[in-house]
Amino acid sequence: MKYRKLGATGLVVSEITYGSWLTFGNQVELDSAKALVQRAFDLGINSFDTADVYKAGEAERLLGQILPKHRRSEYVLATKAFWPMSDHPTDRGLSRKHLFDSIDASLDRLNLKYVDLFYAHRFDPETPLAETCEAFDDLIRLGRILYWGTSEWTAAQIREAHTLCRARGWHAPVVNQPYYNLLGRGIEAEIVPTCMEFGMGTANFSPLAQGVLSGKYSKGKIPTGARGGDSSMNMWMKDHLGNPDLLDQVDRIAGIAAKHGCTASQVALAWILTKPGISTVIVGASNVAQLEENAKASGLALEAADLAQLEIWFPRG
Repeated sequence: MKYRKLGATGLVVSEITYGSWLTFGNQVELDSAKALVQRAFDLGINSFDTADVYKAGEAERLLGQILPKHRRSEYVLATKAFWPMSDHPTDRGLSRKHLFDSIDASLDRLNLKYVDLFYAHRFDPETPLAETCEAFDDLIRLGRILYWGTSEWTAAQIREAHTLCRARGWHAPVVNQPYYNLLGRGIEAEIVPTCMEFGMGTANFSPLAQGVLSGKYSKGKIPTGARGGDSSMNMWMKDHLGNPDLLDQVDRIAGIAAKHGCTASQVALAWILTKPGISTVIVGASNVAQLEENAKASGLALEAADLAQLEIWFPRG
């Protein structure tokens, strides 16, 4: 496993982060979660990602039964707040109240004293940005979080937050968590350059487009038990799975993989790690074999010809 600094901070994270979205509390229960987290540590993964809203807090609860048994100095944990956690009108968004309530609830579920990264899970147009930024700054000064970040914010929103934080002397966001993969390259035009300008790292989610880039859905066939056949989890994949031309392009990745003696998934992950501004790639393996496969993408050296071919097959839109 190789490691990188998170943007311009001194925080060191593994190139592969193990995330819990769609898996913990859905495909992964406690015994499996214990095995997966332990294997992640064995593989050199030191970065873990979750959120309060993942399975209504269950993902955090599972991690809260596992991570506290490991040395706190040896791992980096991220969680998030924004999405409603109940029907109550104050139990959502990025207000000062909700951010304080959310981190307290997350820390209770995680059985920890602090989290390393606390993300604004989306931008909140109904809360003054100054209120949100000051609340994150106060949480850092109180020691409940060490850094804060953004997720799925626009370049303009990120710039506004940094401008405001610099003017007020507040801690600014240090990392952005966007959707990014060979099939979704929208962040390259403005968001990544803006993040790099302000020294922010990028920790992208869905690097395999929920598994489409693994090649398992060749010709639109959905394997038994695969996420693509689960209506509760495949809503982000339907457009891809219904596009035979795109799936044919994905099948071509296997040729590059064969040349390197690896898998299509590893090629897709390694491609991301060649891109400017990337600090870590968040994977969501539901079993140990998948996690081991994904971890091997760290250090995989793709040739210039491979990268050029991928640019042809999957051009930036």
